[in-house]
This record gives sequence, structure tokens and C-alpha cells, in this order.
Amino acid sequence: MRQAPVRAELVEALREPFDKLRVIGARLVALAAGCLIVSTGASAQACQPDPLGGRGLFLRGSFNSWAALDAQRFIWACNRFVLVTALSGEHQFKIGDEAWSADADFGSHPVHAQRLALRGRDIRQRFAPANYRISLTMNDPQAPQIEIETCATDAAPLGATTLFLRGTMNNWAALDDYAFQFSCDAYYLNVALTGRQEFKVADAGWKDATSYGSAADSRTSAYMKAGGPALERVFTGEHTLRLAWAGGQPELSIGSKTFADPRTKAVLDPVALSIAFDSRAAGHKSPFGAVVSGTTVRYAIDALPGIDRLALVIEQRRLEGNQEVLEYTERARVPMTAEPAPGGKQRWRASHRFAEIGVHGYWFEAEIGGQKFAFQNNRQALHWTREKGTGGAGEVGELPPAKSTLRRFRQTVFASDFKVPDWAPDIVYYYVFPERFRNGNKTNDPKPGRDKYQNHGVELHTRWTDKPWRPGSGDGSDDVHSNDFFGGDLAGIIDKLDYIRDLGANSIYMTPVFQAPSNHKYDTADFTRIDPAFGSNADFDRLTREARRRGIRVILDTSLNHVGADSRYFDRFSNHGDRGAFEGGKINPTSPYAEWFTFDATQKEADKQFKGWVGLADLPELDKASPAWRRFAYKDRDSVMKRWLDRGAAGWRMDVAPWVPDDFWREWRREIKRHQPDALTVSETWFDASKYLLGDMFDSTMNYIFRNAVLAYAAGGKASDLVASLEAVREAYPPQAFHALMNLLSTHDAARALHQFGFHDETKDAAKIAQAKERLLLAVFMQMSYPGAPTIYYGDEVGVTGGDDPYNRATYPWTDEGGEPDMALHARFKALIAMRHTHEVLRRGAIVSTQAQSDAVVVHLRRLGPQWAVVATNNSEAMQTVSVSLPAGAPLLWRDALGAAPAHAAGGRLEFTLAPLQGRAWLTP
Repeated sequence: MRQAPVRAELVEALREPFDKLRVIGARLVALAAGCLIVSTGASAQACQPDPLGGRGLFLRGSFNSWAALDAQRFIWACNRFVLVTALSGEHQFKIGDEAWSADADFGSHPVHAQRLALRGRDIRQRFAPANYRISLTMNDPQAPQIEIETCATDAAPLGATTLFLRGTMNNWAALDDYAFQFSCDAYYLNVALTGRQEFKVADAGWKDATSYGSAADSRTSAYMKAGGPALERVFTGEHTLRLAWAGGQPELSIGSKTFADPRTKAVLDPVALSIAFDSRAAGHKSPFGAVVSGTTVRYAIDALPGIDRLALVIEQRRLEGNQEVLEYTERARVPMTAEPAPGGKQRWRASHRFAEIGVHGYWFEAEIGGQKFAFQNNRQALHWTREKGTGGAGEVGELPPAKSTLRRFRQTVFASDFKVPDWAPDIVYYYVFPERFRNGNKTNDPKPGRDKYQNHGVELHTRWTDKPWRPGSGDGSDDVHSNDFFGGDLAGIIDKLDYIRDLGANSIYMTPVFQAPSNHKYDTADFTRIDPAFGSNADFDRLTREARRRGIRVILDTSLNHVGADSRYFDRFSNHGDRGAFEGGKINPTSPYAEWFTFDATQKEADKQFKGWVGLADLPELDKASPAWRRFAYKDRDSVMKRWLDRGAAGWRMDVAPWVPDDFWREWRREIKRHQPDALTVSETWFDASKYLLGDMFDSTMNYIFRNAVLAYAAGGKASDLVASLEAVREAYPPQAFHALMNLLSTHDAARALHQFGFHDETKDAAKIAQAKERLLLAVFMQMSYPGAPTIYYGDEVGVTGGDDPYNRATYPWTDEGGEPDMALHARFKALIAMRHTHEVLRRGAIVSTQAQSDAVVVHLRRLGPQWAVVATNNSEAMQTVSVSLPAGAPLLWRDALGAAPAHAAGGRLEFTLAPLQGRAWLTP
């Protein structure tokens, strides 16, 4: 299921256009201009305190994976939050803080087009490619006013030239504190001045062409010209200066403080700036990455002499739910000791023994000349992860007054007995959404007029190649979500096991197959029964038996967090007899399932009498503390988990894992591993999953960080951004879990990879489609040459595309059903999968180093025993030359993993070329 960000507003039923928020145009430009009125001594408006008390407010949406990125953080300016950012295309978004707090989660207002509402729905809007200024005026914190303005230009009129306010207030010097910034449509500067001041606006060198004074005899004129006399103003506190070009003539406006200055207070102390620490450098931290409990970790910091005191601060992290709770508690403060170091520097050392498993934070506190600084993690965002910082080189800043704003380096400490199944690193998953893969038995298809979805009818597509239906889209379907069916089933998967094996996959991951009314089956109705539209329990037995005969394992999926309202356990719609805990919409205390749920009989409305997962009444949330539920789910001999393992499943992928308490998962893991030690356990998480991979909960997780980083890079993103994300995961996760991660590209919860690369359902441009497929193959090459378990979402291998739900769940285009699979693309997928199977170093080899050689080229050096591999990728549309420094003793001859001509090393380096959108893997003999 989709969980990032998880809010009820994101489900299909709440998707609708929000064109009423298109308040872009001349009216907004005029409003923005009115914020800065020409002043000849008028008093500045009194500013209000930040209503969020310094908490960051971010633009979060489909353009940034719903992350809280520093680059799209609003700045508080007097009485409003302001952000200038580049946007393009149709997007959904909201405005929220890092935690989606109740007082900082703004969406569409149900009545007022120019206002937002707390907990409002997602905003959907199309943006022409441009920079935009988004303002949130907070006169009413419950319903702030939103204004979206298209910036007049993307470039500053004076290019790279920096302008300064130079006058009596700063002795006519060009000081950084008085530097203008170009933003959206003009140059801006905030000042806090009093009294009469004389000044000009000029560059650092007083060049004639860029030194502006008054354009008129009056020294208070708003118009300026190069070489004019100094201006004169009376200032009375905080003001904003705005210098804009209108018709080629600069005009200066001075008014109340309204500019949101994105600059933070810079650290200027040279000793503080010299502090250096890289969490991935052996000289700064040893051992690398996640460590076994009881390990002593050694730290070293380099800096110029002049630090009075330096301390290593160790903290324990508390993280609950979907990152809603994030807290650190200090556990140790270790004084660091200095010693001489080369280059006239000092090296400060300290160590700490991590006794308990968990995720810890650490940072360094320095005192220099009576001032305190924090050396902390960098500002880079990790996809869908609340905490900033990707590890590696850190940054120094002034010690913040609120420790909650610190960016900790993170240290994973895992159990010494943590083991994952030995077969996990060799997995290549084929990821199936059963309802849309293959209809092998048309006699069990859902039938309109007979079958029900809750208290509604069902719809059946008469053509296998139809697009999935979406209510409200004009496709002729009814107004009910998740009730349209194609007839895919287990018999269809069995029919195509040879196809899956021939492709090269050796494990099938299926989304839920238990009885449920919807087409996606996450609203479980009966955990003990295969859905009749998919077949029978005997069909499942046959599937696992036939798969095993072909060397294929089957991984099942379900949620132990919630069931469906239309289930035998809840039975809100009276479809299952009279034993449901909420039978017919009423609390039934005599139900054998009553203690599985939490009810509130004091509420009058039925929807409020029970807890729906993230507020969704269709998904009643289970009480995970209920002993009865735990016995049924995993403790009893015939519990859900054990009975399906006994019927042939090789493991479990668990839905919405963050909503289930840790103690549940710990007990769950013990029961599963006792019952079937080599069963694989996989969590659904979309963010940094370190806490789930400590040896007491899961073996693996769905690696959405890999997905987002690889898709962004393959689409043309910077190589350094990819490296930062991949290395953050490698550093955070235990090696055994790292090599078992489900490395996916497309999923049933997000737009398919080809859609991300520009091939949409309506795309007709053959060149654009071809390039999208080349970018997909580049991403697949990365999957097949990187540690973890590559995951192929059904149909990607033959060119299936599709946007957000439900279009990402389109049918596989079988030729006998009228489809047109791209078999040339299939052949290239097959070759890349075979490459992985053939070369063990690509499956099990450790990453020795990862580097971005340019904006386009990434190089991995891998090793397994005596064998080495050099893996390189190029995401640009131009040929790239690559030069790699080889390890000592490396051979001269390197063979291409795909069978192309070998390469010869010379002088300890391997040099080769990469064609556009190409990857290559070189192996030692």
C-alpha cells in the first residue's frame, strides 16, 4: 500500500483537481509589488513572531517525493512564509512541517480558493516550467492565505555580479551582510537600520556601470541610474529594499520587511571552518558503517589549532510510526583529546562502545574562543526520510538553541546473531499484482450483478487490454474505487511460470491473494482463504509446488495492521453472517473477533465508533496489543503466518510496517524464525529502515531509497546525488540486510519507471519512447550490478507504462489477449538478468568504493574474495571517457560482463568509454 506520506487525503477516493488554487498572474504580481512600497521615512510595519516557533515549513509534493527538502523550505518574513522554487508539470502537493504536525499540515480549503485549511486535501495543479514565489500569509493560522506568483525572469539582470548596499551604515564598504540577493523578479535585501542614512547600491569594485545612485535631483527618488548621486532615507527599524528593472531602468523600493532571506547565519570563524570529519573515511571513523552490539567505534576530527574543547556527543534515537515521533536522548558526552597532525593541524580522537542494539545519533560540540559550534551531518535529504543528512562529509554551524534542529550522524548497532536466509543475495524478484498479470481461469472471474464490493456492485472489463478505470475521470466507470476487475488469478501465474523462469527471475513476490472485496486485496476479508476470484487454497499449493520445481520461491504479502470493513472479522455490511465485531454497522461484543479492535460506544456516528487506519473507515485498524489477535496472526500452530509457510511460501512481505509496534514485530520474527528459519521477512518502508534491520524484526525492506535515487539519476540527475543516497544506505544498514534489500524501480503504489522517464500512455513520439526505454535499461543495469535483490515489476520488461494509481496497475500485454509486448526490450532485460546470475561478484561482492566521476558518471568498485569488478554508468546523452584507479596487484586484462571485447589496464588504471545512457561491468578473469 502507499504510505509516504500516509494521510487519508492521498487515497484514490480523494483525488480530484484543484484548479481553484491557480492564482497565478498579473493580480499576484501587483500584490507582490504592493508589499514593498516606496518609503521616504515612513515607519516599518511591526513584524510578528514565527507562529511555528522556528519549525521548518516545506513545500512537499510529487515533485520532491513528498520530502521536506531544504531547497523547498519556506522562510518566515514578518507575517508570512515565502518560498521561491522552480516547478514544472502537473503535481500534487501540500505545505507541511517535517512531521506533518496537526498545526502545520496545510492543504486545499473546501470553500475559499485563496486559502488553505489544516489537514486539507492534496492540491493538484499544473505548472508551466518557471520559477514561482509562493507566499503563505499567516493572519489566520487555521486558514492561511496562499498566493502563487510566476517569477518575471529566471536570471538576474546583472548575471553573477553581486550588488551591495554601501553607505553611512557600513562605512561605504561591500559587506556580506549588506549583499542583495536576486529572487524571482528583483534584488532584495533586509536591513535593520534607524535614522537618516546616505547610500548607493554598487558592486564590490565600484564599477561605473554597476554603481547606482539617484536618477533625479531629489535624493529621495525611487529611480536610480549608474553614476548618480547618493540617496538619502530615514530608516525606522526593519525594512526590505527591492531593486527591480522596469523598462530597463532600475527602481528602488523601501518598505516593511517582507523578503524571506534564505541565507542562514554563516560561520566565519576560520578554526571552526577548518573542522573536518567524514563518517565514511577510515581515518575519521572506524569501523565503517553499521556495527555489531558491543563494538567500540573510534572517531577522529581534523582541525586547525585553536579549539578549546571538543566533545563527541552520543545519543539514542526514538522513532515511531511513519516518523511522526523522532526524538534523541543524550547517552554519553566523550571529551576528545588532541595530538599534532600533518599540515600544522590537530587531530582530535575519542571512542565509544555501543553496547545495545538500536539507531544512535552522534555529533561533535566544539568550543572556540567562548563560542560553541556543532559539527553535524550535511544538509542533503534522503528520499522520504525525515532526518536530513546522508552521511559522509559533515558541516559546521553555530550550536542551535534547540537541539531538535541538529542533524545527527546516525550509527546503526545490530544484534550479533542477525542472520538472513543464505539465498537472499541471489534473488531476482518478479513482482506480480495478480489481478492484472494473467487470467488463467475465466470461470472464476468476478461477475457484475452477482458479486459485491462492500455494499456496491463490481465492474468487469471485457477487454484485457483496457486501461484500469478511475472514477471521475470520464472513462465511463461508476463512482466506486477499487471495484473494477480484469480476471487475473493464480492459474494465470502458474501458466506463466516458465515465462518467469525464462526471464531469469527466481522468486515471485505477489501482492495479497487472500479473500478481499477489492481488486488490490489489502482489505483482507479472510486470512485463511485464497480469494475465490484468484482460485482456491489448492491452487496456491499447486503454484508453490510448480514454482519450486522450477527453482522459484514465492513470497506472500499481507497486512497485520488492519483488515477490510467488509471482512468476516468486522462485517460492517453483513456479507459474512452474524459473527463480525461490527456486524451491520453496530458494535457486536459477542463476536469472537471483538477484542481484535478498539471501539468507542459513546460515539453516535458509526465511522467514529472504531479506529480506521489513518482515518480510513474502509480499513478498520487491528489492536496489535490484543493477545487474541497475536495468537491468530503468528503465535498459534495454525496461525496465518505459519499455515501459509507450511503450504509452500518462502517468506513474507509485511504491509505498512511502521504502523505496527516494534514489540509486535520482535515477537513475530521470533515465531517465524523458530517455525521456518530460512523464511525471508521483508518490511514495507519508504524511508530509512535502519530500525527494522537490527536483527530483531526484519531481514530486508522494500528499498524505495534505491528506487527514487536510481530513477532520478537515470532520468538525468546528478551522479553525486545518486552516490549520496546509495552510500547513505550502505553505511546505515547491516551488510547482511544490505545484500538482501528489495531493489525495485516500479511498484503498484507509484507511477511506473517508464512513466517517470517520459513515456506516458498518450505519448506518440517514437524517439521519446525509445529514449525512455534506454533510461529504463540503464536503471535495470544498475539493479543487476548492485548489491541487493533486483525486483522486476510485471510488464516493465515489455514496455508497460502507467502513471499513478490505478494506471500503474495495468494488465500485462499478452499477445493472445490483443497486447503488443516489446520483445526486443524483453531480450535486453533477460540479458542483464543473466549477467547477474553468471557473475557471483555482482550478486555477493562488497562495495569497496563508490564515486561520482562527473555529473553523469558513477563508478563502483566491488570485490568478492580474489575477484574484482568495476561497474560504471553514464546517464548523459554524450559519450563519456572513464578512468578508474585499480587496486594493487590487479590484472591487466579485464573482461566485459556482457561479452563485449575485453579492456586492458595500464599504469594501474583502467580506461574505457561509455556510450550515452550505458552501463558497463568489467571483471577480473
